[in-house]
Amino acid sequence: MLHLSRWKTVLIWLIVFVAALGAAPNLFTDVWLPGWMPHKRVALGLDLQGGSHIVLKAERSDIVRKRLENTVASVRGRLREAGIRYTGLAGNGQTIQVRITDPNQIDRAVSVLTPLTAAATGARDPDVTLSKGNDGQLTLQITGKAIGRSLLAALTQSVDIVGRRAVEAGGIDPVIETRGPDRLSVQVPGLADPQRFKDLSSQDGRLSFHLIDGSMSPQDAMGGTVPARSRIVYSQDDPPDAFLVERTEVLSSADLSDFQVEPGNDEESSILTFRINPESARRFAELTQKNVGRSLAILLDDQVIAAPDIGEPVAGNRGEIPLNYSQEETEDLAAILRSGALPVTLTIVEERTIDPGLGAGSIRSGLVAGFVGAVFVIGLMVAFYGILGVIAGAALVVNIMMILAVLSLSGAPLTLPGVAGIVLTIGIAVDATVLIYERIREEVKGGAHLDQAIEVGYSRAFMTVVDANITTLIAAAILFYLGSDAIRGFAVTLAIGILTTAFTAFLFTRPLVVAWVRHRRFKHLPKSVHTDLFDGTNIRFMGIRRYSFTALAALSLVSMLAVTTIGMNLGIDFTGGSVIEVRSKQGPADLEDIRSRLSQLNIGDIQARRLRDASNAIIRIEAQGGGENAEQSAITLVRSELADQYDFRRVEVVGPAVSGELTRTATLGVLASLAAILVYIWFRFEWQFAVGAIIATLHDVILTLGSFVVTGIEFNLTSIAALLVIVGYSLNDTVVVYDRMRENLKHFRKMPLPILIDASINQTLSRTILTSATTLLSLLALYLFGGEVIRSFALVMLFGVAVGTFSSIYIAAPVLILFRLRPKTFDEKEDGATDEKSGKATV
Repeated sequence: MLHLSRWKTVLIWLIVFVAALGAAPNLFTDVWLPGWMPHKRVALGLDLQGGSHIVLKAERSDIVRKRLENTVASVRGRLREAGIRYTGLAGNGQTIQVRITDPNQIDRAVSVLTPLTAAATGARDPDVTLSKGNDGQLTLQITGKAIGRSLLAALTQSVDIVGRRAVEAGGIDPVIETRGPDRLSVQVPGLADPQRFKDLSSQDGRLSFHLIDGSMSPQDAMGGTVPARSRIVYSQDDPPDAFLVERTEVLSSADLSDFQVEPGNDEESSILTFRINPESARRFAELTQKNVGRSLAILLDDQVIAAPDIGEPVAGNRGEIPLNYSQEETEDLAAILRSGALPVTLTIVEERTIDPGLGAGSIRSGLVAGFVGAVFVIGLMVAFYGILGVIAGAALVVNIMMILAVLSLSGAPLTLPGVAGIVLTIGIAVDATVLIYERIREEVKGGAHLDQAIEVGYSRAFMTVVDANITTLIAAAILFYLGSDAIRGFAVTLAIGILTTAFTAFLFTRPLVVAWVRHRRFKHLPKSVHTDLFDGTNIRFMGIRRYSFTALAALSLVSMLAVTTIGMNLGIDFTGGSVIEVRSKQGPADLEDIRSRLSQLNIGDIQARRLRDASNAIIRIEAQGGGENAEQSAITLVRSELADQYDFRRVEVVGPAVSGELTRTATLGVLASLAAILVYIWFRFEWQFAVGAIIATLHDVILTLGSFVVTGIEFNLTSIAALLVIVGYSLNDTVVVYDRMRENLKHFRKMPLPILIDASINQTLSRTILTSATTLLSLLALYLFGGEVIRSFALVMLFGVAVGTFSSIYIAAPVLILFRLRPKTFDEKEDGATDEKSGKATV
């Protein structure tokens, strides 16, 4: 008889109740909730709530240059202070060389310079190495690890500065994190003007005051020798003016605070005011008193922005700089100076900006796609299983509720690919339930009482479901580890969906099925279960295996040739460049006008296409090839050209450094996923099964890649996610068939392998058809209603699921025959296990 302990039942319903509480704030957004209930809602990713995700790269060359200059200055100062004569002091890269002219002072010079080689606090190795050569030559080498430590310190210091600039630009609760050895990841939700933030973050913001060297003109200095105490700088004018300024800073950003803006005499001028700290104000007053009649150069990031004359001593702690800037430009400068100077130059290498209106539209599309997909799936389950289908539908609702609860309570952001992951979960969630129901039906068909059939069905389906879903879980884990933030959102929802599916299939549905059987006192399955339609099938799948295998192998070869010769339409994730989605302010988007206007900007090849909504268009700009800054320069030109007629809804920019990294990461992700799955299947099954699964999976991947060539769909990071999910789904289907084959191999030892394989496929045919149908229906809903951004993902998945289902039968199964899998392999294992239990040894 069926028995489910009371405490287990109570625990199951308690978990469901907690999940309902966790999901409630998302379902009743405008309803007052009691204080004892959770109030956290699902955190939306930037692609759903709008905002900018920008990756900044710290320029290592800046750190090297500054460290080199400081070390050269330290060497010069120490040798002069010690009275040691030298010549040829110079630095290049990370190497500094100096020659001591007096041989008797070489050892003393080494002693004087040795403190420069001391290790930084907490470091095991020195920052600088010192070596002695011939003729008094000393060489100091700045170590790579020292540069790395300085770079990390600069990045850490930049986090707060960039955060303040994001707030100055109008951002709300920006999130800035270090990523890798030289990157900052910046997420600014709800940013109304991303261009202003990019302008603010791209400037170092180093303000300094220098006396102008009047001993010679800048032209004479450039034509002859620049005095050692001075250097040449240029203004921001076009063409720029040259200035010869003293190296010593009179004032710097560290001496100044409280930057404000006052209007100038006209619209093209303004005044930047500031406060000088007391000690610096005293020094500045003394210096200006001694240098009345000379001129000051005020530098911003080593460019002259003003050069006032010192007419009289400057007293007091207030100062002002007249600028030929508009008030808006000066406000930006004040914002930069208030936030503090960056310790290292930051270059934008990746940008993904979403307009809040587009994000809201994506949410609506995702909700519609999810609702339609759920209706399709539940309707199909009710049609085939009756009341058992209703229970499966209830499990699906609880499943979605649990996903929302976990996302809400954990704080994991929900991205647009994450919404796709939930919709996909709707399709594949019923797989476990179908496996259980079909096991129950087979037991009843074999003569078992319904109570016993339920017990056996849940028990036998468990390991099959585990084996089938582990492969998808592995793919999700690798996606999370290697993917971008949006793809990680997909991996998180997919992984959560797999775990909640296991809970709802084995724990939530079981007490409901038991209660239904006890209440109705059924001894057999009711007539409302219609999957017996497939019981009479006896299809000889292996009868045409040679033809099907040959045809699929030829098709795979053609796909590989197409990929290598014709090539896929690679997205900017792998090629670099920019994609811009614009919306016409009035009427439909004029593609010819867009192409004509942008072609005059000399930014390379321009592609433009209209979306389903005629007022929307997608513009793609090729990689600029002039370094990381060139991509942002192109976006600025496009904005200035089209802003009068179009609103910018989405901007994606990928620089050359990031595109190369994404290509390597994507390749590594696919290979790592295949390798991990191969190891798992090899561990769980015989080696022939593992080889068959991998060959079938490679077939699916190759044909899917070929579909990109045929359809011209853009291949990007989302496509990599689709590939890995197809890998997981295909293996899910293959493992279910393999599990039945392994079971039949133990019971029918003398049955010819082709016939046994056909029997196994026919026995699991109802599950295969139902699972494929529910998954395809969910993906169809995602394709039709999920929105433009996710449509290509859904189309690829539709193709991949169909191909994966087919390969489980006509690739994975024939490989077992090809590699001579025989029942005696299992006989030997079974006999060995029996002898071991009886205490007998086998030979």
